[in-house]
Amino acid sequence: MRDRFDGVQVFVEAVETGGFAKAAERLSLTRSAVGKAIARLEERLGVRLFHRTTRTQSLTEDGQQYYERCVRAIEELRAGESLLESGRREVVGKLRVSLPVLFGRYCAAPILRAYARQHERLELELSFSDRQIDLIADGFDLAVRNGALGNGTALHARRLVSPRKALCASPAYLAARGEPHSLADLPEHDTLVYWRNDYGLTWQLPDATGALIDLSVTSRLRFDDLEVIADAAVDGMGLAWLPYWLIHDRVQAGELIELWTDRPRAAMECYAVWPTTQYLPLRSRLAIDALATELPKRFDL
Repeated sequence: MRDRFDGVQVFVEAVETGGFAKAAERLSLTRSAVGKAIARLEERLGVRLFHRTTRTQSLTEDGQQYYERCVRAIEELRAGESLLESGRREVVGKLRVSLPVLFGRYCAAPILRAYARQHERLELELSFSDRQIDLIADGFDLAVRNGALGNGTALHARRLVSPRKALCASPAYLAARGEPHSLADLPEHDTLVYWRNDYGLTWQLPDATGALIDLSVTSRLRFDDLEVIADAAVDGMGLAWLPYWLIHDRVQAGELIELWTDRPRAAMECYAVWPTTQYLPLRSRLAIDALATELPKRFDL
């Protein structure tokens, strides 16, 4: 019976990662080993699963049909494992989590490290990227995401925390340029903006009535790293709009001054998201619970 399943995981990984080389990396195998496993599977089934060229592999019609059935079978196996795991109340197996770089490093990762220390049979893999990855295609069990979520139906989400954001500048900058008193004053100031993939993050600041307004801020100073923006603000290079958790220590040290503290301030929602499944594994569910419990404590500043 075991022989009937040899190569199936390798085949599914090759399809979902888009090639033998990426499947080999995911499975910690050589590309040659992946190719041989696929070849043995094709020989046993008596069909060709992939069209192969020197550069690419693509599914044949038989390969597509077989892949769809393999995925359904694997999902049933995972559901069965999750059900058993929930019954025995023991956290075991691998948990792969995708995290935003700075928020993940400073806020979420310490909680997940503590969670792993509590459960010695858990294998924890943390991946840090500000790119919004495809959880299913990239093989992640869970992701932490900041900002608005899309309308995709393949993912579930749970709100974890709503950290506030702050307008700030250094004492030296404010001494030289003065403090902006309204939105109309902002064009007269230097600003430091988050800019990634030719796209700038809009600021949300209050108008005269206190309503939060989305602003497309233009600047000659553009960065794709929030910590670099905070450092530039400390250096007196301009106004910045940043998560308060990132600048809290700098404000306490007198390196930055938070502006407009008596006005409404925007918050950025933070969510845990995971692929839709009938049975959420215990290791994922308890990790989400830990994040939902501990993250708010880190933002009580």
